[in-house]
Amino acid sequence: MKLVMAITHDEDAYHIMSELNSKGFSVTKLASSGSFLRAGNTTLICGVTEERLPELLDIIEKKCKSRKQITSVNTMNVSSNESFAPYPVEVTVGGATVFVMGVEEFRKV
Repeated sequence: MKLVMAITHDEDAYHIMSELNSKGFSVTKLASSGSFLRAGNTTLICGVTEERLPELLDIIEKKCKSRKQITSVNTMNVSSNESFAPYPVEVTVGGATVFVMGVEEFRKV
């Protein structure tokens, strides 16, 4: 048995969950946020047998595509009495960070 934690972009989470549910996977959704962009993420948690692990990972990979996005980043000016000045930066968003962990015991009560 494996525990999969996938940190995904909010926009991708619904599509991943729909596909996983249609294939018979149970998934738990947690709201999370990243530290760099301070944007919303979704962390998906799923228990899966080792035999179905490749199928689950394939669904996540197909539904999470990286893309470019323009965002404003705040930087502090040299003078301490001046305010923050945002400027646009192109960043890559989307994709997924996936952790696969072994599960010693699993119970559903």
